[in-house]
Amino acid sequence: MQQEIYLSTSKKQELTDITDKVNSIIKKSKIKDGICNVFAAHATAAIIINENYDPNICLDLLDALNKLIPSGIWRHDRVDGNADSHLKSAILGPGETIPVKDGELLLGQWQSVMMAELDGPRSNRKVIVTVIGDVK
Repeated sequence: MQQEIYLSTSKKQELTDITDKVNSIIKKSKIKDGICNVFAAHATAAIIINENYDPNICLDLLDALNKLIPSGIWRHDRVDGNADSHLKSAILGPGETIPVKDGELLLGQWQSVMMAELDGPRSNRKVIVTVIGDVK
């Protein structure tokens, strides 16, 4: 089964927890055991798995990326001024594949699936969720 999630973001950079939306798609699929791929269909967004219990972790991650990859110094900036967003997205990666067990993502206690917005605010960010496995 494959379904799309559309998200709108309100900040230049932010992390949005999409775990519940992904689990909802898995439940609709009726797949009990298998895998779920979550893919951001954008060159300036990414999918990550990280802690979301303490919001400071999300801010720390964005701060670290900004220190590692500053804005305004890249060749692509001459085109549209967002080279750092492309580089951050490429490093984080467009997708994650997570095991599914008993009809839910098999995540650790503190893990969440998040979309990383790296060049917002944007409307209609598309995330493609593909679930493959056994229906029991």
